[in-house]
Amino acid sequence: MHTTSGRWVYGLFLALLTALLWGILPIKLKQVLQVVDPVTVTWYRLLVSGGLLFAWLAAQRRLPSPRRLSAKGKGLVLVAVCGLMGNYLLYLIGLNLLSPGTAQLVVQVGPVLLLVASVFVFKERFSLGQGLGLLVLIGGFALFFNQRLEELLTSLSTYTTGVLTILLATSIWVFYALSQKQLLTVWNSQQVMMVIYLSCAALLTPWVHPLEAVQLTPVQGWLLLACCLNTLVAYGAFAEALAHWEASRVSATLALTPLVTFVAVALAALVWPEYVHAEDINALGYIGAVTVVAGSTLVALGPSLVAGWRARRARLA
Repeated sequence: MHTTSGRWVYGLFLALLTALLWGILPIKLKQVLQVVDPVTVTWYRLLVSGGLLFAWLAAQRRLPSPRRLSAKGKGLVLVAVCGLMGNYLLYLIGLNLLSPGTAQLVVQVGPVLLLVASVFVFKERFSLGQGLGLLVLIGGFALFFNQRLEELLTSLSTYTTGVLTILLATSIWVFYALSQKQLLTVWNSQQVMMVIYLSCAALLTPWVHPLEAVQLTPVQGWLLLACCLNTLVAYGAFAEALAHWEASRVSATLALTPLVTFVAVALAALVWPEYVHAEDINALGYIGAVTVVAGSTLVALGPSLVAGWRARRARLA
Protein backbone atom coordinates (compact mmCIF):
# COMPACT_ATOMS: atom_id res chain seq x y z
CA MET A 1 0.00 0.00 0.00
CA HIS A 2 1.27 3.46 -0.89
CA THR A 3 2.44 5.65 2.00
CA THR A 4 3.16 9.37 1.84
CA SER A 5 6.66 10.82 2.28
CA GLY A 6 5.54 12.96 5.22
CA ARG A 7 6.67 16.21 3.51
CA TRP A 8 3.25 17.75 4.02
CA VAL A 9 4.40 21.36 3.45
CA TYR A 10 5.68 20.41 0.00
CA GLY A 11 2.49 18.44 -0.62
CA LEU A 12 0.39 21.45 0.40
CA PHE A 13 2.37 23.70 -1.96
CA LEU A 14 1.83 21.31 -4.88
CA ALA A 15 -1.89 20.99 -4.11
CA LEU A 16 -2.24 24.80 -3.98
CA LEU A 17 -0.33 25.07 -7.27
CA THR A 18 -2.75 22.58 -8.84
CA ALA A 19 -5.76 24.55 -7.52
CA LEU A 20 -4.26 27.77 -8.92
CA LEU A 21 -3.61 26.29 -12.37
CA TRP A 22 -7.04 24.66 -12.59
CA GLY A 23 -8.64 27.83 -11.25
CA ILE A 24 -7.25 30.13 -13.95
CA LEU A 25 -7.60 27.60 -16.79
CA PRO A 26 -11.22 28.46 -17.77
CA ILE A 27 -10.34 32.16 -18.03
CA LYS A 28 -7.62 31.38 -20.56
CA LEU A 29 -9.81 28.90 -22.43
CA LYS A 30 -12.58 31.49 -22.75
CA GLN A 31 -10.25 33.78 -24.70
CA VAL A 32 -8.97 31.03 -26.99
CA LEU A 33 -12.49 29.73 -27.73
CA GLN A 34 -13.35 33.08 -29.32
CA VAL A 35 -11.30 31.98 -32.35
CA VAL A 36 -10.62 28.22 -32.14
CA ASP A 37 -13.39 25.61 -31.90
CA PRO A 38 -13.60 23.28 -28.85
CA VAL A 39 -12.45 20.16 -30.75
CA THR A 40 -9.30 21.86 -32.01
CA VAL A 41 -8.48 23.41 -28.62
CA THR A 42 -8.84 19.98 -27.00
CA TRP A 43 -6.66 18.41 -29.70
CA TYR A 44 -3.87 20.93 -29.15
CA ARG A 45 -3.97 20.46 -25.37
CA LEU A 46 -3.85 16.67 -25.59
CA LEU A 47 -1.26 16.52 -28.38
CA VAL A 48 1.19 18.90 -26.69
CA SER A 49 0.82 17.28 -23.26
CA GLY A 50 1.04 13.75 -24.64
CA GLY A 51 3.97 14.63 -26.89
CA LEU A 52 5.96 16.14 -24.03
CA LEU A 53 5.24 13.11 -21.85
CA PHE A 54 6.32 10.80 -24.69
CA ALA A 55 9.63 12.68 -25.08
CA TRP A 56 10.25 12.57 -21.33
CA LEU A 57 9.46 8.86 -20.95
CA ALA A 58 11.46 7.99 -24.06
CA ALA A 59 14.48 9.84 -22.69
CA GLN A 60 14.07 7.94 -19.42
CA ARG A 61 13.51 4.66 -21.32
CA ARG A 62 10.26 4.14 -19.46
CA LEU A 63 7.73 4.04 -22.30
CA PRO A 64 4.73 1.83 -21.41
CA SER A 65 4.66 -1.69 -22.80
CA PRO A 66 1.34 -2.65 -24.46
CA ARG A 67 2.14 -6.31 -23.80
CA ARG A 68 1.47 -5.77 -20.10
CA LEU A 69 -2.19 -5.03 -20.87
CA SER A 70 -4.72 -7.83 -20.69
CA ALA A 71 -7.96 -7.77 -22.69
CA LYS A 72 -9.60 -6.11 -19.68
CA GLY A 73 -6.79 -3.55 -19.54
CA LYS A 74 -7.31 -2.62 -23.20
CA GLY A 75 -11.00 -2.14 -22.46
CA LEU A 76 -10.11 0.16 -19.56
CA VAL A 77 -7.86 2.21 -21.84
CA LEU A 78 -10.76 2.60 -24.29
CA VAL A 79 -13.13 3.71 -21.51
CA ALA A 80 -10.54 6.14 -20.11
CA VAL A 81 -9.83 7.64 -23.55
CA CYS A 82 -13.52 8.11 -24.37
CA GLY A 83 -14.19 9.45 -20.86
CA LEU A 84 -11.42 12.06 -20.90
CA MET A 85 -12.07 13.10 -24.49
CA GLY A 86 -15.79 13.50 -23.81
CA ASN A 87 -15.07 15.43 -20.62
CA TYR A 88 -12.69 17.88 -22.31
CA LEU A 89 -15.01 18.52 -25.26
CA LEU A 90 -18.23 18.88 -23.27
CA TYR A 91 -16.53 21.10 -20.70
CA LEU A 92 -15.42 23.51 -23.42
CA ILE A 93 -18.87 23.51 -25.02
CA GLY A 94 -20.41 24.28 -21.63
CA LEU A 95 -17.78 26.92 -20.88
CA ASN A 96 -18.77 28.69 -24.10
CA LEU A 97 -22.27 29.11 -22.61
CA LEU A 98 -21.34 29.98 -19.01
CA SER A 99 -18.99 32.20 -17.04
CA PRO A 100 -15.69 30.66 -15.88
CA GLY A 101 -16.74 30.75 -12.21
CA THR A 102 -20.07 29.02 -12.79
CA ALA A 103 -18.48 26.32 -14.95
CA GLN A 104 -15.75 25.64 -12.38
CA LEU A 105 -18.25 25.46 -9.53
CA VAL A 106 -20.47 22.92 -11.31
CA VAL A 107 -17.36 20.78 -11.83
CA GLN A 108 -17.31 20.24 -8.05
CA VAL A 109 -20.02 17.64 -8.60
CA GLY A 110 -17.37 15.40 -10.20
CA PRO A 111 -15.48 14.29 -7.06
CA VAL A 112 -18.79 13.57 -5.31
CA LEU A 113 -19.97 11.40 -8.20
CA LEU A 114 -16.59 9.64 -8.15
CA LEU A 115 -16.99 9.00 -4.44
CA VAL A 116 -20.45 7.51 -4.90
CA ALA A 117 -19.24 5.38 -7.82
CA SER A 118 -16.26 4.14 -5.77
CA VAL A 119 -18.66 2.90 -3.08
CA PHE A 120 -20.23 0.55 -5.63
CA VAL A 121 -17.19 -0.29 -7.79
CA PHE A 122 -14.38 -0.49 -5.22
CA LYS A 123 -16.58 -1.15 -2.15
CA GLU A 124 -15.24 1.97 -0.41
CA ARG A 125 -17.06 3.25 2.68
CA PHE A 126 -19.35 6.29 2.70
CA SER A 127 -19.12 7.92 6.12
CA LEU A 128 -21.59 10.07 8.03
CA GLY A 129 -19.27 13.08 7.58
CA GLN A 130 -19.31 12.62 3.82
CA GLY A 131 -23.10 12.41 3.83
CA LEU A 132 -23.23 15.69 5.75
CA GLY A 133 -20.79 17.24 3.27
CA LEU A 134 -23.03 16.14 0.40
CA LEU A 135 -26.03 17.90 1.98
CA VAL A 136 -23.96 21.07 2.48
CA LEU A 137 -22.85 20.86 -1.15
CA ILE A 138 -26.45 20.61 -2.41
CA GLY A 139 -27.49 23.53 -0.20
CA GLY A 140 -24.58 25.58 -1.56
CA PHE A 141 -25.68 24.99 -5.14
CA ALA A 142 -29.23 26.09 -4.26
CA LEU A 143 -27.83 29.35 -2.86
CA PHE A 144 -25.45 29.88 -5.79
CA PHE A 145 -28.21 29.50 -8.39
CA ASN A 146 -30.74 31.52 -6.35
CA GLN A 147 -31.16 34.10 -9.13
CA ARG A 148 -31.75 31.51 -11.84
CA LEU A 149 -33.34 28.53 -10.09
CA GLU A 150 -36.65 29.00 -11.90
CA GLU A 151 -34.84 29.23 -15.25
CA LEU A 152 -32.85 26.08 -14.51
CA LEU A 153 -35.89 24.08 -13.48
CA THR A 154 -38.47 25.27 -16.00
CA SER A 155 -36.75 26.12 -19.29
CA LEU A 156 -33.97 24.92 -21.58
CA SER A 157 -32.26 28.30 -21.95
CA THR A 158 -28.65 28.86 -22.96
CA TYR A 159 -27.70 29.05 -19.27
CA THR A 160 -29.51 25.80 -18.45
CA THR A 161 -27.94 24.07 -21.45
CA GLY A 162 -24.50 25.18 -20.27
CA VAL A 163 -25.05 23.85 -16.75
CA LEU A 164 -26.40 20.52 -18.05
CA THR A 165 -23.46 20.21 -20.47
CA ILE A 166 -20.92 20.73 -17.67
CA LEU A 167 -22.80 18.19 -15.52
CA LEU A 168 -22.64 15.67 -18.36
CA ALA A 169 -18.92 16.40 -18.82
CA THR A 170 -18.37 15.82 -15.10
CA SER A 171 -20.36 12.57 -15.14
CA ILE A 172 -18.31 11.24 -18.06
CA TRP A 173 -15.11 12.20 -16.21
CA VAL A 174 -16.04 9.69 -13.49
CA PHE A 175 -15.69 6.80 -15.98
CA TYR A 176 -12.26 8.10 -16.93
CA ALA A 177 -11.19 8.41 -13.28
CA LEU A 178 -12.35 4.90 -12.36
CA SER A 179 -10.59 3.40 -15.38
CA GLN A 180 -7.38 5.32 -14.72
CA LYS A 181 -7.34 4.10 -11.13
CA GLN A 182 -7.41 0.50 -12.35
CA LEU A 183 -4.74 1.13 -15.01
CA LEU A 184 -2.33 2.34 -12.31
CA THR A 185 -1.89 -1.33 -11.34
CA VAL A 186 -0.21 -1.86 -14.74
CA TRP A 187 1.53 1.46 -15.57
CA ASN A 188 2.57 4.50 -13.54
CA SER A 189 0.58 7.74 -13.75
CA GLN A 190 2.84 9.36 -16.39
CA GLN A 191 2.62 6.32 -18.66
CA VAL A 192 -1.16 6.14 -18.29
CA MET A 193 -1.62 9.83 -19.05
CA MET A 194 0.69 9.67 -22.09
CA VAL A 195 -1.28 6.81 -23.63
CA ILE A 196 -4.62 8.48 -22.91
CA TYR A 197 -3.56 11.92 -24.17
CA LEU A 198 -2.07 10.66 -27.44
CA SER A 199 -4.94 8.23 -28.06
CA CYS A 200 -7.48 11.04 -27.58
CA ALA A 201 -5.52 13.33 -29.91
CA ALA A 202 -5.36 10.61 -32.58
CA LEU A 203 -9.14 10.01 -32.41
CA LEU A 204 -9.87 13.74 -32.71
CA THR A 205 -7.51 14.37 -35.64
CA PRO A 206 -10.09 13.91 -38.47
CA TRP A 207 -12.27 16.70 -37.00
CA VAL A 208 -9.69 19.34 -36.08
CA HIS A 209 -8.84 22.61 -37.85
CA PRO A 210 -5.27 23.31 -36.69
CA LEU A 211 -4.88 26.35 -38.96
CA GLU A 212 -7.47 28.18 -36.84
CA ALA A 213 -4.62 28.83 -34.43
CA VAL A 214 -3.03 31.11 -37.06
CA GLN A 215 -5.97 33.49 -36.59
CA LEU A 216 -5.18 33.95 -32.89
CA THR A 217 -3.75 37.23 -31.70
CA PRO A 218 -0.29 37.00 -30.08
CA VAL A 219 -1.91 37.15 -26.63
CA GLN A 220 -4.41 34.42 -27.51
CA GLY A 221 -1.60 32.32 -28.98
CA TRP A 222 0.34 32.49 -25.72
CA LEU A 223 -2.85 31.65 -23.83
CA LEU A 224 -3.35 28.53 -25.99
CA LEU A 225 0.21 27.43 -25.21
CA ALA A 226 -0.44 28.13 -21.52
CA CYS A 227 -3.58 25.96 -21.67
CA CYS A 228 -1.54 23.10 -23.17
CA LEU A 229 1.18 23.35 -20.53
CA ASN A 230 -1.45 23.82 -17.79
CA THR A 231 -2.79 20.33 -18.53
CA LEU A 232 0.65 18.78 -18.12
CA VAL A 233 1.94 20.78 -15.13
CA ALA A 234 -1.30 20.74 -13.12
CA TYR A 235 -1.77 16.98 -13.38
CA GLY A 236 1.93 16.46 -12.64
CA ALA A 237 1.72 18.63 -9.52
CA PHE A 238 -1.45 16.80 -8.48
CA ALA A 239 0.19 13.37 -8.81
CA GLU A 240 3.29 14.55 -6.94
CA ALA A 241 1.17 16.09 -4.15
CA LEU A 242 -0.39 12.67 -3.55
CA ALA A 243 3.12 11.26 -3.03
CA HIS A 244 3.79 13.64 -0.14
CA TRP A 245 0.38 14.26 1.46
CA GLU A 246 -2.77 12.28 2.24
CA ALA A 247 -5.23 12.05 -0.67
CA SER A 248 -8.12 13.37 1.44
CA ARG A 249 -6.22 16.54 2.32
CA VAL A 250 -5.10 17.06 -1.27
CA SER A 251 -8.73 16.72 -2.41
CA ALA A 252 -9.87 19.16 0.27
CA THR A 253 -7.29 21.70 -0.91
CA LEU A 254 -8.39 21.29 -4.53
CA ALA A 255 -11.94 22.14 -3.47
CA LEU A 256 -10.67 25.73 -3.32
CA THR A 257 -10.38 25.78 -7.14
CA PRO A 258 -13.74 27.55 -7.79
CA LEU A 259 -12.83 30.31 -5.33
CA VAL A 260 -9.52 30.76 -7.17
CA THR A 261 -11.52 31.17 -10.38
CA PHE A 262 -13.87 33.77 -8.87
CA VAL A 263 -10.95 35.80 -7.47
CA ALA A 264 -9.00 35.51 -10.73
CA VAL A 265 -12.01 36.64 -12.78
CA ALA A 266 -12.55 39.64 -10.48
CA LEU A 267 -8.89 40.68 -10.76
CA ALA A 268 -8.78 40.11 -14.52
CA ALA A 269 -11.97 42.15 -14.98
CA LEU A 270 -10.28 45.07 -13.20
CA VAL A 271 -7.05 44.85 -15.18
CA TRP A 272 -8.43 43.78 -18.62
CA PRO A 273 -12.11 44.82 -18.64
CA GLU A 274 -12.19 44.72 -22.44
CA TYR A 275 -11.37 40.98 -22.37
CA VAL A 276 -12.75 39.60 -19.09
CA HIS A 277 -16.16 40.40 -17.62
CA ALA A 278 -16.95 40.19 -13.90
CA GLU A 279 -19.26 37.43 -12.67
CA ASP A 280 -22.95 38.41 -12.61
CA ILE A 281 -23.72 36.99 -9.15
CA ASN A 282 -25.37 38.52 -6.09
CA ALA A 283 -24.12 38.28 -2.49
CA LEU A 284 -26.21 35.16 -1.80
CA GLY A 285 -24.63 33.53 -4.83
CA TYR A 286 -21.12 34.13 -3.49
CA ILE A 287 -22.19 32.69 -0.13
CA GLY A 288 -23.43 29.66 -2.05
CA ALA A 289 -20.07 29.30 -3.80
CA VAL A 290 -18.25 29.28 -0.46
CA THR A 291 -20.80 26.76 0.87
CA VAL A 292 -20.20 24.46 -2.12
CA VAL A 293 -16.46 24.58 -1.40
CA ALA A 294 -17.14 23.81 2.28
CA GLY A 295 -19.32 20.86 1.28
CA SER A 296 -16.66 19.53 -1.12
CA THR A 297 -14.04 19.85 1.63
CA LEU A 298 -16.24 17.99 4.09
CA VAL A 299 -16.85 15.20 1.57
CA ALA A 300 -13.09 14.85 1.08
CA LEU A 301 -12.19 14.97 4.78
CA GLY A 302 -15.25 13.08 6.06
CA PRO A 303 -13.52 9.74 6.83
CA SER A 304 -10.55 11.46 8.51
CA LEU A 305 -12.81 13.64 10.67
CA VAL A 306 -14.93 10.68 11.78
CA ALA A 307 -11.82 8.59 12.53
CA GLY A 308 -10.30 11.43 14.56
CA TRP A 309 -13.53 11.94 16.50
CA ARG A 310 -13.74 8.23 17.32
CA ALA A 311 -10.08 8.15 18.39
CA ARG A 312 -10.56 11.10 20.78
CA ARG A 313 -13.73 9.52 22.15
CA ALA A 314 -11.88 6.24 22.75
CA ARG A 315 -9.09 8.03 24.64
CA LEU A 316 -11.61 9.79 26.89
CA ALA A 317 -13.51 6.59 27.61
